[in-house]
Amino acid sequence: MTDTTTSGEYRLLIGGRLVNGHGSMPVINPATGLAFVECPRASETQAEEAIQAAKKAFPQWAASAAGERQALLRELADAMEREHESLLRLLTQEQGKPLAESAFEVSAAIGFLRYFAAASPPAPKVLEVTRERRVEQHRRPLGVVAAITPWNFPVLLIAAKLGPALLSGNTVVLKPAPTTPLTAMRIGELCARIFPAGVVNVITDRNDLGAMLTNHPDVRKISFTGSSATGRKVMASAANTLKRMTLELGGNDAAIVLPDADPAQIAPALYAFAFMNCGQTCLAIKRLYVHDSLYDRMCEELAKLANAVVVGDGLNPNIQMGPLQNEQQFAKVRELLEDARERGNVIAGGEVLDGPGYFIRPTIVRDVTDGDRIVDEEQFGPVLPVIRYSDPDDALQRANASPMGLGGSIWGKDPQRLRDLAARMDAGTIWINKHLDFGPSIPLAGSKQSGVGIELAEEGLAEFTQSHVINMALG
Repeated sequence: MTDTTTSGEYRLLIGGRLVNGHGSMPVINPATGLAFVECPRASETQAEEAIQAAKKAFPQWAASAAGERQALLRELADAMEREHESLLRLLTQEQGKPLAESAFEVSAAIGFLRYFAAASPPAPKVLEVTRERRVEQHRRPLGVVAAITPWNFPVLLIAAKLGPALLSGNTVVLKPAPTTPLTAMRIGELCARIFPAGVVNVITDRNDLGAMLTNHPDVRKISFTGSSATGRKVMASAANTLKRMTLELGGNDAAIVLPDADPAQIAPALYAFAFMNCGQTCLAIKRLYVHDSLYDRMCEELAKLANAVVVGDGLNPNIQMGPLQNEQQFAKVRELLEDARERGNVIAGGEVLDGPGYFIRPTIVRDVTDGDRIVDEEQFGPVLPVIRYSDPDDALQRANASPMGLGGSIWGKDPQRLRDLAARMDAGTIWINKHLDFGPSIPLAGSKQSGVGIELAEEGLAEFTQSHVINMALG
């Protein structure tokens, strides 16, 4: 059953041509739980065609001038700017986030593309010159890159992968998440008008083509964003061909509030950084450690904020929080909530909204601790556990005990104490008195099971290249 049918609007992009899929699949609006469009689904044959098209296009694209690649990235950013309104509305329909958050994501994606359009590929470096030798390091593009994007930020993460991959001289096969394929195909339409045939290809699937991409001998690099469980499968599959990979995986980010903090002052920021995108953000605050002396006040402040939020269909401009993106994630969060009710106290939210869609009100859970599922597992939804502690060093040790290590933050007033704890926090990015502040010029890397490799900035750009050292005898 569908609430709207717009079948036939969307196409795959393979070898510069917009084509139908060999099959189709429904795309669900998470605010209704109903399909609102049938979109094309690629077959293995079409995935192979996309890989071969990217392989064929690679030599000429790699040989093109950096200025040409930069100009085409700017053209893509300009084209997305012109389609800003339609992209953000489509994003809200397929992903669920409110229009304001969709507008922010599309704008951020355009900004990421413009950053890489203004950047330069890694320049050659002279490492050593002596009487005996001259050593230079060059950076060469790898070849075909498979970019696999998730459903939580389907537009922004396309830009974060396309920008550095294309600037470096690689060609791309893009595979979006099965539940959010539409914005990727719209961007594919723009790419078809801008880039030479085969430089960018867009295919869709029902999670049945990923292994083919990760195991394919003609794919030289995987750029994957998603869960740690899927990341392990990607790594295992890619091992057969020892291809390069960047994995940006799950997080269970801890925030530690020190006893000199002001709960009323920082609660709005803590709330915002925990519940952005309905809590479906890898770098969101997922565990909040609060000192005994502030614990009750902090819980009260957070509960007030959660209770005031308006939840509903993101297409309504008055809505502040949309639904969870898909039924599977909806079921997982409900399961964790039931466990949290048994082990702690739900002081705000926790209700599943009556009616269609995957809605859960923003939830604050207190009186839980390490060892409880809601603390130990990444909930990836609108639930924040608040954990009591008495010794900041103990809180840090508990925060570091997680197998995840994507990000974390420390909140308080003593600069030296804040920096000391931040220096000892085991995660890829540590913020002080803020959280979720990132951008294309800042390297992003996970610690432990939160990722492999570096994304963004100069270091992330280098990960789309092969180091090529020329060591010449002199004299």
